Amino acid sequence: MNWYTGVMTYIIIWWCVLFAVLPIGVRTPEEAGVDAVPGQVPSAPIRPRLVMKALLTTAIASVLFAAFWFVQDRDLFGLGAFWKGK
Repeated sequence: MNWYTGVMTYIIIWWCVLFAVLPIGVRTPEEAGVDAVPGQVPSAPIRPRLVMKALLTTAIASVLFAAFWFVQDRDLFGLGAFWKGK
């Protein structure tokens, strides 16, 4: 795998993991027992904690990418000839 393919694969994994992590710990004003700001959508989260979720996403995506790279580098699925066009 060249560096460009690796970077693009990591970015795709990162975004997929982000969308899986975003709903973790989300609480609406109704669930938290506080008053919503006038004009606020009732489903808007109180504290989205985006920095924590970005760090968690980076950690999970790094582990998944390392596993992907290991499997692809060792050709554990036997698809090396297919990818190389042989």
